[in-house]
Amino acid sequence: MTSHRVARRVAWSVLGVIVVAALVLSIVGVSLVRRSFPQTEGQVRVPGLSGKVDVLRDERGVPQIYGDSVTDIAKAQGFVHAQDRFFEMDLRRHITSGRLSELVGEAGLETDKVIRTMGWRRVAEAELPTLAPSTRTYLQAYADGVNAYLRGRSPSQASLEYAVLGMQVDDYRIEDWTPADSIAWLKAMAWDLRGDYSDELARARLSTRISPAQIAELYPPYDDANQPILSATDWSPATAMGQRSSAIPPSLAEGTSTVTPPSSSGPVPPRDVASPSAQSAYAAVGRALDAVPALLGRGDGIGSNSWVVGPEKSATGKPLLANDPHLAPGQPGIWYQVGLHCRERSEACPLDVAGFSFSGVPGVVIGHNDRIAWGFTNLGPDVSDFFLEKLEGERALRNGTWEPLDTRREVIKVAGRADEAITVRSTRHGPLLSDVLDTLDDAGERSPVPESQGTSGPGQDYAVSMAWTGLQPSKTADAIFQMNIAQDFAQFREAARSFAVPAQNLVYADVDGHIGYQAPGQVPVRTSAFPGAPPGYWPAPGWDEAYDWKGYVPFEAMPSTLDPAEGFIVAANQAVTASSTPFLTTEWDYGYRAQRIRELIEQDTRDGGKVSVQDMADMQVDTRNQVAPTLVKALLSVPLRGPDDSDQEVAFTREAQDLLRDWDYTTPSDDSPAGAAAAYYNAVWSNLMQLLFNDEVPEDLRSNGGSRYWAAVTRLIENPKSAWWDNRQTAGITEGRDEILRQAQVEARLELTKRLGKDPDDWRWGTLHTLELEHQVLGGESVPGVVRAIFNRGGYRMGGGSSIVNANGWDASEGYATNWAPSMRMVVDLGDLDRSTWINQTGASGHAFNGHYDDQTEDWVKGRQHPWPFTEDAVRQAAEDELTLVPETN
Repeated sequence: MTSHRVARRVAWSVLGVIVVAALVLSIVGVSLVRRSFPQTEGQVRVPGLSGKVDVLRDERGVPQIYGDSVTDIAKAQGFVHAQDRFFEMDLRRHITSGRLSELVGEAGLETDKVIRTMGWRRVAEAELPTLAPSTRTYLQAYADGVNAYLRGRSPSQASLEYAVLGMQVDDYRIEDWTPADSIAWLKAMAWDLRGDYSDELARARLSTRISPAQIAELYPPYDDANQPILSATDWSPATAMGQRSSAIPPSLAEGTSTVTPPSSSGPVPPRDVASPSAQSAYAAVGRALDAVPALLGRGDGIGSNSWVVGPEKSATGKPLLANDPHLAPGQPGIWYQVGLHCRERSEACPLDVAGFSFSGVPGVVIGHNDRIAWGFTNLGPDVSDFFLEKLEGERALRNGTWEPLDTRREVIKVAGRADEAITVRSTRHGPLLSDVLDTLDDAGERSPVPESQGTSGPGQDYAVSMAWTGLQPSKTADAIFQMNIAQDFAQFREAARSFAVPAQNLVYADVDGHIGYQAPGQVPVRTSAFPGAPPGYWPAPGWDEAYDWKGYVPFEAMPSTLDPAEGFIVAANQAVTASSTPFLTTEWDYGYRAQRIRELIEQDTRDGGKVSVQDMADMQVDTRNQVAPTLVKALLSVPLRGPDDSDQEVAFTREAQDLLRDWDYTTPSDDSPAGAAAAYYNAVWSNLMQLLFNDEVPEDLRSNGGSRYWAAVTRLIENPKSAWWDNRQTAGITEGRDEILRQAQVEARLELTKRLGKDPDDWRWGTLHTLELEHQVLGGESVPGVVRAIFNRGGYRMGGGSSIVNANGWDASEGYATNWAPSMRMVVDLGDLDRSTWINQTGASGHAFNGHYDDQTEDWVKGRQHPWPFTEDAVRQAAEDELTLVPETN
């Protein structure tokens, strides 16, 4: 979300007119602008290479790297990443190490305090020696390549951003890149993509404001009409294991749940959860979490679409695989396209892979090699828990005794001022996040807790600790390299075994015609904190060891399938299996995108039809709103006349409402009747969210855009007596469902008249729903506009929306602007890899003014994809520049 961006935290001092003018003149100077552009032709000497490496770039600057050894290729990838994206890499390592203040000054201090408390960098350094020797060699070679590029370069020669930041932060020096810098970025990826962390805190905070029944309505059960990834015939814990194993928790082996799903009245929070001291601690944790920049994106909309179609349904006779991860937009985009190729494949040099990488991390994260293709979507298991801790000074209560807290001292260097030291405190569960930053008391308005439960004793000091799998050393870096060279499903699954965090849905296809799915990840086994509530529903009592994690779900018990009978697999963050299995989570995405993709595949393959590469790409930009038919029916059924409305006022609203009568429920950005109807519908939705929830949900807990709200509103429409239909701000009046639906339509008509004009036929969804691609440090509103204009790109009219396949999401609590989107799109044709297509959100370059800074954005907005050459002949035919890296000689 925009509120999490680093740019919002960079507090620039007031710049005088002379300083601003000097800044602009220095920035637009041609020599300064171009000095950081990469060399893409000729020859460059690189220390440590054993032979020459060719870097071929196509018309969009996308590099394909050819070498004779894995270490040479890794060095070249590090060199090329640094050429195009070093500031992005440097920013990421400063954030993930809790050292942002060294780069941007005091504005980064809160971020640093929180990340130092969690210790991402410490975990990365502990993880490094546990990795396979081949992975460590790969990481070191990559770092050597980065450092070869940096050698002899000043900061402004590496990226224009340093010249701008140099006006605020003097004497900055770039440090050498290390393997731990790469590993720490994987922690940031895992942090943004973990599941259930925000809802657990939100429910605890809401417990003193609204009734358990209202909380249950805000967190409804999964809709069985939206099919899971795997059917019961595809996978069950028992059939996956073949036989019952003592290593598997009984509930997993039997495919049953250890808890009863919440009743319609909702589970009642325990007394400790609802106490004022605990509520204050939750608010403090919330503020700490908000201080961590969303590097990939967080919130209701963060997810992805992926699906794979088997050979019998494919027009090519081989599988087709599509993927488009939904993450926070930015400039530059999250992904970097690259190909890594051994000139001659061998056991010693097995690389022949292309796809999407992270700048700062070697290898390809999502893509294909010469035999297999794979895609990721967020599995979203509950891998973090908050524990309510009873403290007495520097001790925490544990099973009736007081244990000393673990403490350590961290010193944070702050550019422009003195260092700041903090003391990090932890219990056996994890770091205490509630005492990192100061916050205001947030005890709420009222407590629904029955008097029989009582309240905690006077003066009880509570804190909140966090247990998270990402704070345990893992071997995810091993998995990336192993996936890159896997040749079949067995090898791919073995690679996935190491993919600990973040847990992902992995879809798979190969040239032999197989399709598959695997859920990897380190998922804790735990007991529900309270009767009637799934694990993770409320924060758990840290003083009772019964609620501690009991280990992790064995990899063999994680869902998996190969060649399902249905002939295709859709994994779009929905429930994985048909049975209730809370060992993963009970809070999936509600499956509207996944169900729509299934419908499109079934339409295309009805009566013997086949799916083509273009069909797959067209599905990725489908804009149908799946919940609109239900809500529109309800909207059209309510009278528009209010107690004091005239005929003219009713007609004024009906003029807009009429847009919905023949609407096909698509949400395009163009000048079509559907675009006008989509604008009005989404304005109605926005106003409905405000009328339903703003009177009872604190401002910082509102999101009102994701699939959970779709599911909640669908059920609320069927329950006109729900307390949510009463606006508590109108004392003495109980509105009811029909009145709230009427008011939403009236308010939407008035809003769009002011914003878009009086004639509803002239309204356009794309006019409201725009995208700004902001630079993460120099793109925020606190930065002078002349600087923002250099680094930002924007004003794009977007179709689609939240929980729509073309997932250009928006948050009704913040406005209509796009706040997360497909970060890239790809379609892989396993029948002919050169027929595959891809598109990135921005471009290969991270350098403002470079021709490849945003040269893919317009096509990305329009849903167009580019050819993805893979074989060497195709790559060379598409190449426009060739750079040769050669060993450095004495």
